[in-house]
Amino acid sequence: MTDLRGKNGFVTAAGSGIGRASAMAFAEAGAAVLVTDIDGEAVEETCRLIRAEGGTAEGRIVDASSEDDAAAVVEEVVSRWGSLDFAHNHAGLGAAALPFSDQDRDDWQRLFDVNVFGLMGFMKHELRQMATQGSGAIVNTSSMSGKNGSPGLSPYNASKWAVNGMTQTAALEYAAQGIRVNAICPAATMTAALSSWAEASPEEYRKVTEAIPMKRMASPQEQAAAAVWLCSDDAGFVTGTLLNVDGGDGILGKQ
Repeated sequence: MTDLRGKNGFVTAAGSGIGRASAMAFAEAGAAVLVTDIDGEAVEETCRLIRAEGGTAEGRIVDASSEDDAAAVVEEVVSRWGSLDFAHNHAGLGAAALPFSDQDRDDWQRLFDVNVFGLMGFMKHELRQMATQGSGAIVNTSSMSGKNGSPGLSPYNASKWAVNGMTQTAALEYAAQGIRVNAICPAATMTAALSSWAEASPEEYRKVTEAIPMKRMASPQEQAAAAVWLCSDDAGFVTGTLLNVDGGDGILGKQ
């Protein structure tokens, strides 16, 4: 099992789904975790689940598009526990499927405020703190849509391509300072939203899963395990990687 005892960090959008699974997995590995999300009740529930298993967690309500909040989160982790050893930048927005020519600038702006500019603010303050320490690991949540076009999802695709570019650029800039920066690229993952869709549209769900080489969707815990590994010493020589966690979808060159 991955050992993160003595490590400290945070997860954004940790109130549900992959973010919650990630916060719980970091804590299970022995890390102290600041749980952040815009939903205060969800933050408290994730903290409760971690503490129930004997883990260390504190919570904070955070707007992932706010650079002020990003700076405050980094400061709080360091103030509480003395260092920022890892950060999982998971927060992101999706979009309704529309042809490119029907897309609206406001919808693009809404996504980019969180998925791109919000992430930029968090990475900026994480990198500053980790550079001061001379160590640290960052993992961003991208998507297979950041590697392959997905019809109807142009703003989301573009935002995730930007995530990949920021990830690899920061990895190169900070490698010599002991900082590693990677991203996970999930494909379809059985979060609560997808579970509801599967129940409402079983035939569509069957078609989607049949197209995945492993014939199923990922669990949030499988995505979380990849994020935790990338932030652990077990991945100590891994940086700038855009890790497919997709059941083989990427081999086929599709979402």
